[in-house]
Amino acid sequence: MTKFLLALTSVALLGLSGCADLNANKSSSQPAAKPAEAAKPALSAEAQAALTAAQAAVKDAKAKGALWTTAENALKAAETAATTGDSATVLKQAKLASDQVQKGLAQLNYPMLKVGD
Repeated sequence: MTKFLLALTSVALLGLSGCADLNANKSSSQPAAKPAEAAKPALSAEAQAALTAAQAAVKDAKAKGALWTTAENALKAAETAATTGDSATVLKQAKLASDQVQKGLAQLNYPMLKVGD
């Protein structure tokens, strides 16, 4: 069993060193090709405005200590959708984030609940 594992490890190391040599030779003989930049999907103006407003609202709520996790998660979802150009999802999630921020900020005005005497 030990000899088998030793042989298997040796073959794996030889295979990996061969791949490393192949990549080293390839990069030295050919100039590195730059990957083509994929065109970034465009958001609608309305979605971009909603995302920007949600980002500002979340930043404000975080500074005041009133940021709800639901608002933060909705903003992350909106930003993720923005990278794929999904305007409908950006609008939906940005609106949810802004709504949750407003509720969190309003909660700051609630009276403190006194427990006990």
